[in-house]
Amino acid sequence: MQEAPPATPAAPAWTDTELADVHARTDKHERVRAMFGSIAGRYDLNNRVHSMWRDQAWRRHAVRAAGVQPGERVLDVACGTGDLTLAFAARSPAAEVVGVDFTPEMLELARPKAARANAGDRVRFAHGDAMALDFEDQSFDVLSIAFGIRNVQDPAKALAEFLRVLRPGGRLVILEFDTPTNPAAAWFNRVYCQRIMPVTATLLAGDRSGAYKYLPKSVSAFANSRDLAAAVGDVGFADVTTKRLTMGVCACTRAVRPA
Repeated sequence: MQEAPPATPAAPAWTDTELADVHARTDKHERVRAMFGSIAGRYDLNNRVHSMWRDQAWRRHAVRAAGVQPGERVLDVACGTGDLTLAFAARSPAAEVVGVDFTPEMLELARPKAARANAGDRVRFAHGDAMALDFEDQSFDVLSIAFGIRNVQDPAKALAEFLRVLRPGGRLVILEFDTPTNPAAAWFNRVYCQRIMPVTATLLAGDRSGAYKYLPKSVSAFANSRDLAAAVGDVGFADVTTKRLTMGVCACTRAVRPA
């Protein structure tokens, strides 16, 4: 696949005015690409620190939920710097794991990470769009997306693409943030995500794109895990289940493409 040119915005990707309707903007996809390009260098560090080192455990859960069998092919969409892609390579018997992301700067970090992990023979990365995947129908056995579905311009369109490229019996695994049901946990999560994390993450990343204002806003304005599960079923997936992780801060949605 041909690489897209890096997006380097001359102005912040998100201002306070634009954050008022993050999921309704017609230019959301370009703003998201510019934003992630600007924070790629400190993305992994911020993920570890601000998930309190839980993000890797969530990814390990996603790998287990996928139930990869020997010889199967895995597609990791919105792979970012490749953490989940490499977790599949290290912890499953997949024959091939393909990571796809919309942001070239993320892929520039993912490829050397795979080389350092000695995973180059089973892993490859490509630039791509979740809403228009450049793969044939029924060409993968597992498709994953971690903390990326809410960043897609049209999530329903992406879910339909996921169904298209999965073989009958293929599994879809989605990790996404959610809201704890326990009132005390929900209060702490809200204060942490809306007040503390935007400040500390912005400082840690040296960010001027508005990324760490966008990210908590995109979570609070996006579908909850129940609505996401319903959307997955609406496009044709079956056996949709949701597992809440870390007191409901994160949710893992799993579904199967029917025969």
